[in-house]
Amino acid sequence: MEIQEIVAKQKDFFKTQQTKNIKFRKMYLEKLKDLIIKNENLLYEAIHKDFGKSAFDTFTTEISFILNDIDFYLKNLKSLSKPKKVSTNLVNQIGTSRILSEPLGNVLVIGAWNYPYQLSISPVVAALAAGNCCILKPSEIAENTMKIMAEIINTNFPPEYLYVYEGGVDETTVILKQKFDKIFFTGSTKVGKIVYQAAAENLTPVTLELGGKSPAIITKDADFEVAAKRIVWGKFLNAGQTCVAPDYLLVEESIQEQFLELLRKYIKEFNYLPDSDHYTRIINERNFDRLIKMINKDKIYFGGNWDREKLYIEPTVLTDVNWNDAVMQEEIFGPILPVISFTNYNIVLNEILEHEKPLAAYLFTNNSEEKDNFKNKLSFGGGCINDVIMHLGNDNLPFGGVGNSGIGNYHGKFGFDTFSHQKSILEKATWGEPNMKYPPYSDKKLSWIKKFM
Repeated sequence: MEIQEIVAKQKDFFKTQQTKNIKFRKMYLEKLKDLIIKNENLLYEAIHKDFGKSAFDTFTTEISFILNDIDFYLKNLKSLSKPKKVSTNLVNQIGTSRILSEPLGNVLVIGAWNYPYQLSISPVVAALAAGNCCILKPSEIAENTMKIMAEIINTNFPPEYLYVYEGGVDETTVILKQKFDKIFFTGSTKVGKIVYQAAAENLTPVTLELGGKSPAIITKDADFEVAAKRIVWGKFLNAGQTCVAPDYLLVEESIQEQFLELLRKYIKEFNYLPDSDHYTRIINERNFDRLIKMINKDKIYFGGNWDREKLYIEPTVLTDVNWNDAVMQEEIFGPILPVISFTNYNIVLNEILEHEKPLAAYLFTNNSEEKDNFKNKLSFGGGCINDVIMHLGNDNLPFGGVGNSGIGNYHGKFGFDTFSHQKSILEKATWGEPNMKYPPYSDKKLSWIKKFM
């Protein structure tokens, strides 16, 4: 079936109003949950073929997120969909005002390869919960996960409601020429700009979940052991192929040597070996070669070994790094951790402000003033104080970027809102209205109007 036909079918099906029914939405959310649980092992096998990700990491960082998202909407869908009554101002009396959340229509979700299940299916879950029809275009870079998602969904869901569209750049180019009511994209800033331009042709609203160089700051008032352990885990999870991983460290000079040794300690302790079941491969040779070029051998503090045949790069810490080094010119998206030292906390915040707004930012300190300056001075999508990445695990927090790192957000209620239109309804009584607003006008009427308005 051609994609143009699928899009047309979804538009027609949405017009039947069936997707607005809460029972209908819940039925298919429950079906999706059952399919994921039933096919869990097939999902594990596919992602392991793509880049060696273990069942443990796949469940904790992908499958559990999707199942939790579905459970959230099953529990809260009725209250999220309920019209919200708001106050009515004096000039609109006698009347009542409500906000209705209505689905946008047929939406396109373009997923990413680094967390191919979570970053594809979680937005789909939010779109379906909000009452939309949806086409999912997974990343072709993680080919096996794309195929298993297509197999599971396309054999169990009507294409006029939910469909997985397979293919690469050519297919994505074709689908972006279609008119959608919403496009949700996760990926690089470079491709995000292409998606944004294509959407503009049809005035299609977009949510762009992009990336950027996310800093982690460690001051002398931090708990060094906790900071090192959490940073090593968060940075080298998924071999660094995580959009909210700490991209680089800013470490106060007086504690740098002590902190570097702790980084070395935990990298060794966590045992990131080539055949480790908790350390993934680099996704492909192109990304492998890109990453190797970032490693300046003269600045290696720890690591620096690799195996191109196995697409393995050892966790690598670089020191004596400055803002002009090649590794600081683009998002790393791999297991390379540059460390820049600083002596003045406020100056380093200003240096971060000179660069594009990142998707995430992290601070390790127990100093209240430093915490306040971090929260109030820096602009970033979201982040943590004394941890990394874990803000994604709270569905009461919106996840999204700002500026170059993205547009819009999702997770929990925010995902529902992202795929909904907030429609305003004012209902007026047909009695008791004064004649002040109707012609003929007079100075006396204007005087009363000024008092009311």
